[in-house]
Amino acid sequence: MCDLFVGTWKLISSENFEDYMRELGVGFATRKMAGVAKPNVIISTNGDVITIKTESTFKNTEISFKLGEEFEETTADDRKVKSIITLDNGSLIQVQKWDGKETTLIRKLVDGKLVVECTMNNVTCTRVYETA
Repeated sequence: MCDLFVGTWKLISSENFEDYMRELGVGFATRKMAGVAKPNVIISTNGDVITIKTESTFKNTEISFKLGEEFEETTADDRKVKSIITLDNGSLIQVQKWDGKETTLIRKLVDGKLVVECTMNNVTCTRVYETA
């Protein structure tokens, strides 16, 4: 199932990203820089290990994980979080927890595009990627 996500994806639209970053506690300068970045997301698998690389002029990040196993992650805005990613109804559901806070990132395929919904509290951001 995860094989459907494999490939290189480029950002084509982003809604409410700055509000979402503000909700996360991201500082003004970082929000402005990240807001103009147009990242590529590269998803690959090796056995049961999934790797998600995010590359942009602003910052590059990479996570490797097994579904359902918690791992430590340093986010693009330098939060140290505990993440767990599961596959549910064809969507990759990532939950990040830190300092008593929590955010959820849902990656799903819609009409051949990768749609990422990021939610924290009552703020949701939607970012859409197409194959590069």
